[in-house]
Amino acid sequence: MGYKVAVVGATGNVGREMLSILAERGFPADEVVAVASRRSQGTEVSFGDKTLKVQALEHVDFSDVDICVMSAGGSISKEWSPKIGAQKCVVIDNSSAWRYDEDVPLVVPEVNADAAAGFTKKYIIANPNCSTAQLVVALKPLHDKASIKRVVVSTYQSVSGAGKDAMDELFTQTRAIFVSDPVEAKKFPKRIAFNLIPHIDIFMEDGFTKEEWKMMAETKKILDPKIKLTATCVRVPVFVSHSEVVNIEFDKPISADEARSILREAPGCLVIDKHEPGGYITPYEAAGEDATYISRIREDITVENGLTMWVVSDNLRKGAALNAVQIAEVLINRGLLKPKKAA
Repeated sequence: MGYKVAVVGATGNVGREMLSILAERGFPADEVVAVASRRSQGTEVSFGDKTLKVQALEHVDFSDVDICVMSAGGSISKEWSPKIGAQKCVVIDNSSAWRYDEDVPLVVPEVNADAAAGFTKKYIIANPNCSTAQLVVALKPLHDKASIKRVVVSTYQSVSGAGKDAMDELFTQTRAIFVSDPVEAKKFPKRIAFNLIPHIDIFMEDGFTKEEWKMMAETKKILDPKIKLTATCVRVPVFVSHSEVVNIEFDKPISADEARSILREAPGCLVIDKHEPGGYITPYEAAGEDATYISRIREDITVENGLTMWVVSDNLRKGAALNAVQIAEVLINRGLLKPKKAA
């Protein structure tokens, strides 16, 4: 007996990716429902070799739905996730609305799959921020080996993290520059084409942005509250895939060679690290792939037990859609959720 799955936000970048990944991975669903806002009602979206007609969120009855993967934004999730969860349908939410709620597990399956069992308090599980997801996948096996004290991370985040309008803006601005048209900035505060913007999400009182704060808070919740982390998040003119320079200080000694060996065996990680031109991963190559790629692993001689590395992953997949589907797979594979039809 298969499950009934609803994808909320099915017309967005991440929602379409969720549908694609559910089909790719052969998720055990008897029925998949595409859901979005009323203005998208009737729109057609692809699910494997099928086409689904989008239903309006307020018209969907979730009482016979087992799993709802949601990528509709924080305000929609705040309103609808408790209503859906009250009908014993597990919401796996991609927004930041529930990540810091003590009664809601924040899960990256390669890192803290056991936490998923805590969903029963609210029937909601939170997906982490895209830049956090790939970071903790790379940090977890190293933390298990040598115990991380402190992390300094600088991100190079693609425009797809800000949605379709942001991707359109990069394309439009790039074309305008080539034909000498005026360059307009609408989605971003400054021009993004051929430029970098050291600002993602809103500014907070201490000078950090909300995106940077998310990485600090989420790493502590998912991996270890004792880890100290500071982040600088930068938007770059890349369509898909986030990149990160990660500097790590450990309690115990660990060499670059040891780290390479550990990460090669770690779930979700793929090491590409040759000391030669092209012997590393770039965001372009990571797009469309499931792995968290790690390159440029080297020892940091400025601290006693330090490493620096380059981490790249497709933010629409591992950073969002894939992670949500993997959480759903954890619920099923561990026997934590039975189909309502079987009850």
